Amino acid sequence: MTTTIRAAVPADAAAVLALIHTTFGDRPVLDPPATAMEETLETVTAALEAHGGLVAERDGIAVGSLLLAPDGPLLGLRRVGVLKEARHHGVAHQLAAAAREHAIAHGFTGLVLEARAELPDTVAFWERQGYVEVDRDGPRLRMVAAVPVTLTMPTAEDTRDLGERLGAELGAGDLLILTGDLGAGKTTLTQGIGEGLGVRGPITSPTFVIARVHPSLVGGPALIHVDAYRLGGAAELDDLDLDTDVDEAVTIVEWGSGLAESLNEDRLEIAMTRAADDVRTITLTPHGRRWALVRLG
Repeated sequence: MTTTIRAAVPADAAAVLALIHTTFGDRPVLDPPATAMEETLETVTAALEAHGGLVAERDGIAVGSLLLAPDGPLLGLRRVGVLKEARHHGVAHQLAAAAREHAIAHGFTGLVLEARAELPDTVAFWERQGYVEVDRDGPRLRMVAAVPVTLTMPTAEDTRDLGERLGAELGAGDLLILTGDLGAGKTTLTQGIGEGLGVRGPITSPTFVIARVHPSLVGGPALIHVDAYRLGGAAELDDLDLDTDVDEAVTIVEWGSGLAESLNEDRLEIAMTRAADDVRTITLTPHGRRWALVRLG
């Protein structure tokens, strides 16, 4: 069987309502109980008219669905359910992936949903999709997944300004991994971050020294600037003889993809490309709870 995901429209309200009642009715009794069983044809129609949703179909039969609901800069997912007979076929994963693509296409900074602590398998599923718990109200967990943000920087000064804005968001223990060809602007971005942090310069490419530490001039964290191009692995990166501990500093690792990820599961990966006209495209990919609610760009 082939699974397809499509937008849900108001005409799908009866089918979506049936899916909600069936899938939530299959779940264990919760305390306090889930409110999904209170949904009516009128409430589902209104939800689809307002913000839409997604339907998963296998050979033309609706087997899963979710409702969409903007939550500030985040795209909320509600009433996510897959019929029992369609589970373990990747349907939920495809719904989650389609919601993520919808969020990216419509400019949301991430996705948010509510999960129940009494359903650990469900919580584990969303964690595998990149969601992290950011708040808890009794058994109700608020889980968020950030999405990549792609920005166009027409000039080097724009890249530096972006770095300065990022620098103002950073704190001790933060890890940034930069990738991009020579001349893509990694050092320019880092110089802006240094200005935002208020560290001592000058910040230059660390190619010939592997790592430099830039102390703070304003009582904040130092900046550790690393070039991982000539390092043999994460162990060598972790063993660098630095005067400042990475837990007490902001660490930027150029050429760190595939090497530096193990330093911190909470990290910001930054990929940079430069076109022939010097316009730079920068993609910021957040990972972990630290970055789940940070507005980038």
